[in-house]
Amino acid sequence: MTEPEYGDTWAYESIIGALPGLSLSTRLAVAIQFVLFEGAVLVLAAVYDVWMAVPAATAAVVVATAGSVEMVRIGRLVRGEAVPEPYRRLLFGSSIEMVLSVLAYVALVTHLFVFAPRYAEASLLEGLLGSEPPVLVVYLTLLVLWDVCYRIGTGWWASVAALWRSVRFEFDRETAAALQRADAETMGFGLLQLVLVPFLADFPVLATAVVGHVVAVTLVTGVSILLLRR
Repeated sequence: MTEPEYGDTWAYESIIGALPGLSLSTRLAVAIQFVLFEGAVLVLAAVYDVWMAVPAATAAVVVATAGSVEMVRIGRLVRGEAVPEPYRRLLFGSSIEMVLSVLAYVALVTHLFVFAPRYAEASLLEGLLGSEPPVLVVYLTLLVLWDVCYRIGTGWWASVAALWRSVRFEFDRETAAALQRADAETMGFGLLQLVLVPFLADFPVLATAVVGHVVAVTLVTGVSILLLRR
């Protein structure tokens, strides 16, 4: 399989491939991502004594890192088969996953800074970091949460595009099997995000949003897999 061209990749893959002077393997890029984020979490926890937030932060970093792995695996499975060009363009070239990610992130920030202070006893930030969290800690928290939201938006789009593809086109057995594996990767990554739910037990709106997202992705990709077995 040849290397994907820009416009035929996720935004994450394009960024990694466009870094000047660097040619990173997937494993190395993912390892660097995890070490940088988790290292920053531990350093700031030590400096500002916010160790109570480390388990939740580590769970979010793991989800974001696993999302990077899954995006690459899904991309390779799809690009490795002779799939219809409209599906390929829709999945990689439309950048709709970025739009969905931004919408998810804006909704999260609105909840943290507007909804929760007005209608809840405490926000997620206050529950994890205290009533006066350090600026750098908040900055890192929002950065990690963006990474998670980006993966959530990508999962939404991968599942919706997969269902459209399975309804619209028919495939030979080998191609259908590869696409089923890609859909299973999408479903599996959605289920992995349930590790975040225990940290949201005191924040029912956020917990419901995460569980609802996982259920929706599971159902949509499940239907897509069933259609591929025609």
